[in-house]
Amino acid sequence: MSKPVPTLEVADQRHPPATRYVTLRGDYGTANFVMHRGGILKEVVVAYEAWGTLSDNHDNVVLVFGGLSPSAHACSSPQDPSRGWWEYMIGSGKPIDTDKFYVVCVNSLGSCFGSTSPSSINPDSGHVYGLDFPDLSIEDMAKAAHHALHDLGIDHIHTVIGSSMGGMSALAYALMFPQEVAHLVTISAAPRALPFTIAVRSLQREIIRCDPDFQNGLYPQDQVPTNGMVLARKLGLMSYRAAEEWHQRFNRARVSPERRSQERFGIEFEVESYLEYNAQKFVKTFDANSYLYLSRAMDLFDVADHGGSVNAGLAKIQTQHALVIGVNTDILFPLQQQKEIADGLQKAGRSVDFIEIESINGHDAFLVDEAHFAPVVRDFFGKL
Repeated sequence: MSKPVPTLEVADQRHPPATRYVTLRGDYGTANFVMHRGGILKEVVVAYEAWGTLSDNHDNVVLVFGGLSPSAHACSSPQDPSRGWWEYMIGSGKPIDTDKFYVVCVNSLGSCFGSTSPSSINPDSGHVYGLDFPDLSIEDMAKAAHHALHDLGIDHIHTVIGSSMGGMSALAYALMFPQEVAHLVTISAAPRALPFTIAVRSLQREIIRCDPDFQNGLYPQDQVPTNGMVLARKLGLMSYRAAEEWHQRFNRARVSPERRSQERFGIEFEVESYLEYNAQKFVKTFDANSYLYLSRAMDLFDVADHGGSVNAGLAKIQTQHALVIGVNTDILFPLQQQKEIADGLQKAGRSVDFIEIESINGHDAFLVDEAHFAPVVRDFFGKL
């Protein structure tokens, strides 16, 4: 007979009712969380959501890492019936089947959806961290999730799965805690950032920091750097999708006269309207400092730091089987990087499935292209 997972929760009405919170016990028996690149956080909280039932021997846990922008709300539940960011992938009878697995999605350390982040209160000063938050790394995100699961009584992962930044976190988790992970899935991820990707994210950060309302990260919540965030998000949206999708969806369609901006050089094309709408929607929910820290963490991540080369780092991963998925139109995490992960794991003697998906949806395909992704993930979990 199965039993529910223990929880250590604090109430926070600002976040969805299904979200739970774990205050970490820290490192070395203290309340301190030592950061990978130096610095210490105190009283670290990790937000998460969970679906399914934990087995008696805790051997059915699937840990999910999301990308830069999602919360822990990956799919709906009775506590929160709203659609999750990976709704088609997680749930009863779905590719990651909650009738079989206990699925836990964590909100990354540094994110603004419940986990400790630059918008949290620094217990030493009583003020928001802002740019006093220590340097953040992908390794910190993996370690925070690891500590959270251990504090919940879970010391072994059936599968760790992540997409985009979450794929980096999944890689980090598997190489940092190799004895605790049985299977690994990375989707549209990378062992390290390429110059083009670094350049795009660097420009996004610069745009945010150049907004006068940024105030060196000390902006009040009623005067956030909206313009900088909107522009940075538009640049991000352009890189998340492939050029062919933009062409097929919008071509040169114009907005209707009643929706057309009256200001000179205002919105005239539907693609401009799409970027504006989605960027404004994003800015209402996401913190600028979190954006900077998470973005930079992706740039800094390099599997080679864990062994001297990418292959040496990947060789530390001891999973029984891995699935690596890439998309042919992804310009942020190109297919060659997925192949680098798969080849490195194979050279280390790991069993690996490498899947190339042809999709016009670019980097964001894993979020929207259910027809291509769902069967691949379902088949992987069905064989385990």
